[in-house]
Amino acid sequence: MQPLDSDLMRSFLAVADSGSVTAAAARLHRTQSAVSLQVKRLEDSLGQPLFERQARGVVLTPRGEQLVPYARRVVALLDEATVALREKPLVGPVRVGIPDEYSGTVLPRALAAFDERHEGVQVSVRVDHSSAQIAALEADQIDLGVIYDWAYVQEGEVLCIDPTVWVTSITHGQHLRRPVPVAAYFRSDWSREYVELSLNRLGIDWRTAWSCDMAGGFRVAVVNGMAIAPLSRSTIPAGCRELTTEDGFPIVDNARVVLRRNPRGTSPAVEGMAVLLREAFAPLRQTAASPAGGAGG
Repeated sequence: MQPLDSDLMRSFLAVADSGSVTAAAARLHRTQSAVSLQVKRLEDSLGQPLFERQARGVVLTPRGEQLVPYARRVVALLDEATVALREKPLVGPVRVGIPDEYSGTVLPRALAAFDERHEGVQVSVRVDHSSAQIAALEADQIDLGVIYDWAYVQEGEVLCIDPTVWVTSITHGQHLRRPVPVAAYFRSDWSREYVELSLNRLGIDWRTAWSCDMAGGFRVAVVNGMAIAPLSRSTIPAGCRELTTEDGFPIVDNARVVLRRNPRGTSPAVEGMAVLLREAFAPLRQTAASPAGGAGG
């Protein structure tokens, strides 16, 4: 068997995705006969048909179905290599501020991708609450700050909407106890104005059972059955679930996650990091909007 040609793979995928040689030719900006020839060359190379010809197009054969995931991986890897080799190397420092909620999820993905592409950039990270991140931006201590905007007053690029919800352990069911054990921040206007006020308005008998200053501590409290906690929906730990209005606990807020820049200016390295943060938060735009399994920085 001859080695598979990546250009043939692209034509194969175009036909597989569109279900038509004509549509694939238009997508690839080639003639129909050229695409047909490439598909035939690929079939000849493999010694078996990849498509069944029908009156209104083509459908994949079982062998064609088997080839699709391999073809996608080959094409994606070549595209990634092309982008990486064409990018101009970035240099210089980049200082990033991010809430604790995302320090173990979104941030590692962004930093790992950034480090692979730009070895000449020195990245430093500040994990803190939103109010502290805003102050750090004004004081020129960070270049980019990811903050929560629960009052919808902050300027910047909205990365996603990540509601804050009440979370309980599936095993321990702390929400069923009276008074309800609750995790609360030591010092937080948000906690007083949104969390505690919402519990009081609902008439829920509650007590502070766990106090800390970082969301990571909240997750520990919930997982171990010490308290329910207000968490960003996208950060609900395994073995825990969101409490809903059916449980008597409505959403705490619908916080926007906003990317803000240092008002003193930017650099290619900083803008490169902004792109990676945007990409890292992209999955949250699809998943955080629906109950699944939440923020108060």
